[in-house]
Amino acid sequence: MDKTIAFFGAGNLAEAIIAGITRTNVVTKEQVLVANRSDKARLDLIAEKYGVTCKRSKEEMVQEADIIILAMKPKDAGDYLNWLKDYIKPHHIVISVIAGLSIEQMEKTLGEDIPVIRTMPNTSALIGQSATAISKGSNVEPSQLYLAEELFQTVGTTKIVDEAHMHTITAIAGSGPAFFYYMVEAMENAAVEAGLDRDTALELLTQTVIGAGKMLESSGEDPEQLRINITSPSGTTEAGLNQLMENGFDKVIKACVEGARKRSVEITNGQK
Repeated sequence: MDKTIAFFGAGNLAEAIIAGITRTNVVTKEQVLVANRSDKARLDLIAEKYGVTCKRSKEEMVQEADIIILAMKPKDAGDYLNWLKDYIKPHHIVISVIAGLSIEQMEKTLGEDIPVIRTMPNTSALIGQSATAISKGSNVEPSQLYLAEELFQTVGTTKIVDEAHMHTITAIAGSGPAFFYYMVEAMENAAVEAGLDRDTALELLTQTVIGAGKMLESSGEDPEQLRINITSPSGTTEAGLNQLMENGFDKVIKACVEGARKRSVEITNGQK
């Protein structure tokens, strides 16, 4: 890709994407520019780890960049957009990876002639396994959307979606990995309490999660059928599932997703 990419924000998600695009050589390290608000130590770490260029001058970055990736914290997005509007040009492509930052908000501040793309990747991008949803603004050309897909396919799979679904996608894909990690934590602790050593428990659980994901990906069967396939009448799996059902597991999961989705809506509406 013959484009220079400027990252504004150097947090975990930005690093995950930087790791992916530099690992796959979709661009050279020299084509990646990074800045953040104040943490110089963080910039130094990113520069040393990935060989990319970290600059203190945001103005220079915009001038050099073809693609601008907004990866700062949601609370800082408004200030960055207000600053960026004085430097942005129509040839730039602006891509947001910020939860709750809508296309309308970006276009309203930057101008409707600026191509803006909203994405929701997750931190599994660090190992090339992100699930990234992509929505395009009104001024995005097919070739520009293709560039965004090409970029994020280096860190996992992509799906073009209507922006109206982005709050839900933020909950299940953007925040989703943390929910699975929390479940693994709980299962690990239960195993340890039952007498299994922690290292063994985590090793077995990790492979179990990988295997379940691979089955979902490759079997062609839906999750319900996969569950039924391994649930023998009066067996151990049924006994465990009965506890989940009796304790309202499905309701807890629905509340978890709705809580994350609702928070995404609140961020869009400017609630702190």
